[in-house]
Amino acid sequence: MTLYLPPLIDDDPTFFPPIETALTQPDGLLAIGGDLSERRLICAYEQGIFPWFSLHDPYLWWSPSTRAILLPHAFKPSKSLQKTVRKQKYTVSINHCFNEVITRCALIRGEKDVWVTQEMREAYSRLHLSGKAHSVEVWEENQLIGGLYGVCLGGVFCGESMFSIKTDASKTALWFFCAHFTKHGGRLIDCQMMTPHLSRMGASALTRDDFIFKLKSCQKIILEGSVFHQQWLRHPHE
Repeated sequence: MTLYLPPLIDDDPTFFPPIETALTQPDGLLAIGGDLSERRLICAYEQGIFPWFSLHDPYLWWSPSTRAILLPHAFKPSKSLQKTVRKQKYTVSINHCFNEVITRCALIRGEKDVWVTQEMREAYSRLHLSGKAHSVEVWEENQLIGGLYGVCLGGVFCGESMFSIKTDASKTALWFFCAHFTKHGGRLIDCQMMTPHLSRMGASALTRDDFIFKLKSCQKIILEGSVFHQQWLRHPHE
């Protein structure tokens, strides 16, 4: 059987193969190599491409045939999540401790599922310093108990990873962020790969073509006000 490999990408940080050439097995593998420079990462996200690789692997770039998306205004909090938020009185912030959130996301995966590598953490920390990557944090008193991080392109937030060490903490982060993002004009959250967990919260699946069309249109949106200034987020029902 012939083994087909995706192309190696060169030193040009703006170059990626056409996404239609992504392999079907494994689904969405588009290219190998390159680097994690800010310019390459942003060029990738703008085209619906994201990096995903394990420790000691080469850089792998993906554009799956089916994409999970969440319309932030359509987030569905379960009854148990609503009860947790009322009972536990968690507080939620944005961009208070990006580096700690991404580190926790790496640690929560464990040694057998390490894809938020040190190189990834350093690359996204640089994106954060340039105002392109952001974190949402959930606190119980002064303890960080959950959160998420991702990259913003206009009215699109490309979610990367989340963690939780207390009941519903990561779901709380997403719920509060969806309300906040909607309030400031955000239209689309890219969840990358569909899971039952995301489906229960209102995510849906789009074909690659439909996703790219929506991605391109939502990227043009200019968000209103101080959406990503460091701040505390209000309850979605307030």
